[in-house]
Amino acid sequence: MGYISAFIEAILTPVVNWVVNLVGSLSYFGVFLAMTIESACIPLPSEIIMPFSGYLVSRGIFNLHLVALAGAVGNLIGSLIAYYAGYFGGRRFILRFGKYILIRPEELSRADRFFARFGVWAVLICRVLPIVRTFISLPAGITKMRIMPFILLTFFGSLPWCYLLTYIGMLLGENWSSIRTYFHRFDLVIVMILLLLFVWWLWSHIHKKRNKKVAASGSIR
Repeated sequence: MGYISAFIEAILTPVVNWVVNLVGSLSYFGVFLAMTIESACIPLPSEIIMPFSGYLVSRGIFNLHLVALAGAVGNLIGSLIAYYAGYFGGRRFILRFGKYILIRPEELSRADRFFARFGVWAVLICRVLPIVRTFISLPAGITKMRIMPFILLTFFGSLPWCYLLTYIGMLLGENWSSIRTYFHRFDLVIVMILLLLFVWWLWSHIHKKRNKKVAASGSIR
């Protein structure tokens, strides 16, 4: 675990410096731009962007409400970019190349049914989960979730998150970056869960494929 934390820290240090320079030089537009990038399936942590902005609120440079609004609007724009990337190209890509990554057309149909039934809650809940929140817009677009619920849930799901992180950064002041330690631990838990789910998904696909081959060879005999 220590090696993983050190590796993540080594990656995040230049990211932190870049975010600090971006927000420091471009003000609210820097917050908007960074959050747009973060939400367009590019893992730029909001756990860095918003707390640093909160620190600037504590110094009287920024306004809490304007920071949260800039973050939420950036989140919405970035999410729409990812949504439409999935909407216009994702389905065609999966239908053509999905077999090479063990995604079958029937699984795409299953995802369609899932988003038709639970898409509202999936988007709303994932908006406050590290890592997952960055990528939820892509499958929402691939499955063609209705755009207006997506927009409303994305904005109103991310606004409290932006407020919370900004407020924490405001309370921590110069120690705003210490929040990374706590979120790193949560990130590791999320990563481990995702890895376990991936391993289970991979095993089930290989197992089903093997069973089909056995059944086919048995029927030939």
